[in-house]
Amino acid sequence: MDSPSSSDLWGPGNENLAFNSSASVAREWIENYSPEEKSQQEQRLQILEACNSKPDILLRTCFPGHLTASALVIDHSCEKVMLHHHAKLDRWLQFGGHCDGDGNLAHAAWRECVEESGIEDLWIYPRVIDVDIHGIPALGGEPAHDHLDIRFLVMTDPDNTPIISEESKDVRWFSFEELESVDTDHSVLRLAELAKLRNR
Repeated sequence: MDSPSSSDLWGPGNENLAFNSSASVAREWIENYSPEEKSQQEQRLQILEACNSKPDILLRTCFPGHLTASALVIDHSCEKVMLHHHAKLDRWLQFGGHCDGDGNLAHAAWRECVEESGIEDLWIYPRVIDVDIHGIPALGGEPAHDHLDIRFLVMTDPDNTPIISEESKDVRWFSFEELESVDTDHSVLRLAELAKLRNR
């Protein structure tokens, strides 16, 4: 995998980081992702099928599942990972959330990272690096449903201090070695491995 250079990254003020209401734009992000691993290939096809059958796939009101966008935040030297302790799911996870009508999935992921970390100096690698279909339990008035998550990589200065938002119980940096002992899920560990591969 190619290591992203600074010229590859989109950051604050980049004209590409803009809202786009087109579901076809979202589909392009997914179509341009060409995974080698079988599980990723299968999940990618499932997500594309959902995009074909659900015109409202970008909205959180689309059931039984809808697109979401997330990103793993790492420091520029790929030594640390920033995670938040999700207030509702009660686990350490990457930043991300609902697209809320935004088909520019890189922008949606970047926006969520800014909102949930409190850091604006974030730079996203505009290539999908992973997809993940996972179930969300019934919460409040929402039924159980699936998140069809499209995942990216974001970089920032390790001296940037995150701010805890209402979405989180805590936000902090972890070394890659610490992740093995953190209460997270296997897909976060997979993202960390992908980040390290891209930064060799």
